[in-house]
Amino acid sequence: MAAEDLPSEFDVVLVGTGLTESVVAAACARVGQRVLHLDTRTYYASKWASFTLNALLTWIDERQEQALESPSNEVQDWSSLLQDGEEPICLSNADSASIRNVQVFCFASEGEEDEDKELQRSIEEEEEEEEKEEESKERRKDKDEDSCTESAGTTADGQPRRRQQEEEEAGDAEKAGPEPPRPLQAAGGKKMTFAHLLKEGRRFNIDLVSKLMYARGSLVDLLIKSNVSRYAEFKNVTRILTYRHGNVEQVPCSRADVFASRRLSMVEKRKLMRFLASCVEEKEEEEPEDGARTYSEFLRERQLGDNLQHFLLHSIAMVTEDTPTREGLASTRHFLRCLGRYGNTPFLFPVYGLGEIPQCFCRMCAVFGGVYCLRHPVSCLLLDKSADRCTALIDGGGRRIASSHFVLEEGFLPAQLKSAAAPTRSISRGVLITNRSILPSDQHQVSVVTIPSLEAALPAVRMVELSPATMTCAPGTYLVHLTCQSQLGSAYEDLWPVVTRMFNTEQSRDRDSRPDVLWCFYFNVDDGGAGAEPDGDRLPSNVYVCSGPDAELGHERAIKQAEAIFRKIVPDQDFCPPAPNPEDILYDADDPEEPADAMDKRDKDEEPAELQEQQLQVEE
Repeated sequence: MAAEDLPSEFDVVLVGTGLTESVVAAACARVGQRVLHLDTRTYYASKWASFTLNALLTWIDERQEQALESPSNEVQDWSSLLQDGEEPICLSNADSASIRNVQVFCFASEGEEDEDKELQRSIEEEEEEEEKEEESKERRKDKDEDSCTESAGTTADGQPRRRQQEEEEAGDAEKAGPEPPRPLQAAGGKKMTFAHLLKEGRRFNIDLVSKLMYARGSLVDLLIKSNVSRYAEFKNVTRILTYRHGNVEQVPCSRADVFASRRLSMVEKRKLMRFLASCVEEKEEEEPEDGARTYSEFLRERQLGDNLQHFLLHSIAMVTEDTPTREGLASTRHFLRCLGRYGNTPFLFPVYGLGEIPQCFCRMCAVFGGVYCLRHPVSCLLLDKSADRCTALIDGGGRRIASSHFVLEEGFLPAQLKSAAAPTRSISRGVLITNRSILPSDQHQVSVVTIPSLEAALPAVRMVELSPATMTCAPGTYLVHLTCQSQLGSAYEDLWPVVTRMFNTEQSRDRDSRPDVLWCFYFNVDDGGAGAEPDGDRLPSNVYVCSGPDAELGHERAIKQAEAIFRKIVPDQDFCPPAPNPEDILYDADDPEEPADAMDKRDKDEEPAELQEQQLQVEE
């Protein structure tokens, strides 16, 4: 909607289109609230967004330009819009410092010019080789045909003539210095250049956030309950991998996989199955309460070998060495509970990337009357100090928009309203475009692997590898997401040791069977799960703040926070009730006493649970 056509009063105004804000907007609109959803950006999903490669490069350039610009200290005067007892609270720029340390590296050839040079060089090399062969033929004509040591194809010392030529050329190359690195190769031997990546740029969907959806997690349950799942499609995560002793191996998840695995002995298989069965049978009340004992110590006490401890700690529970026992057991139990619902692993991934999920909830909000405005600047909130409530929002055009409730993305929150215990931790993120999988297979695989700390000062790194089947990368390439808690200052410092260990780069001394990195992107982002909840005592009573993405693999915190905010706005309503399917709406109902929406709800309640689960479209 055009800004000049906006109504002047709403029930709920939201600023920022991240996952939490979008879920709140959809839930409020679904129960009849008048919703206005604003964002200063030109795209949906805020820090949860997905970009094509070309759009991401433009986004990076814009951020670098903004970093060079000096901040404006100009404060607009909105006194004419203030009513008695009101004072303005200026809002911050959401992207001012939340994403930083952006670094981009390209290891593919730069473009068509380099392709021409490479082609010209190969032609020249072929011509030189032909000339040398002609010269050798002329020399052979003058030699004695009966000489064995001087026979065609060998030299006087018995070495093949071609090998001697290669050794001479190698010696000349050493004297002249190292040869410039040649362009890396895509799958099938085809040369992959940066120009080719840009040409296929629209086939990439690169997420700023790297997460997966637990099959029985709160997000999947909400998608099914609200019927928002019809707006998206999903893929199974087909493999869980582990990195150990320099090798990538597949982790057995199901009972069949465990007993088919060649990595485990029969004794280890029985121990693993016995331990997993005990985790499922034990109740949370029966978990050990020794807070000083770590989960790794607990596994050792259960007399599990090194192999099983590694699998359970890093690939099933997906926790660190110092994780408390209770938390480790809870993660293990959650993993097992999610197995088998939609596939052989507990995880799903949305086709076209995680940025689709906030947009699905925005679509539901719009269907039920929510108003959306992107590229819409916001200036301040108006606070009634006597009531400790905000009465209105002033946008960049000087319009006063009154509302009963305000929901803000954390980045818009002004400094004076932030809690003293504001989060200080950050997440290190890396995105790689590679030419093949870290564990090649006959089929397109979607894989997740937790890489333990390689050194004492380095963090554990979670890696999610996406294939072209997820519609997030071009054919012949793979998209790799790396995530860890920042420890060394920048994402590049935290993640580069893992990249050099598991992939080939332009600086690699020896090219082996590891995938080649064609392009990579590093950045740091604030950890939304660190510190206390942002909606503390300093906030007005009708202002709610949504924190950004956290470092966890799932979406539990974002959905839990969205439901908590909804309960404060409309405590007597159901959170995201099922939306009717368009074909089920009866516009001319025979029974006027039962509205169509009520009929749909009645039918939904009568559906078996198995039918409700099938609403989530999971592609094989």
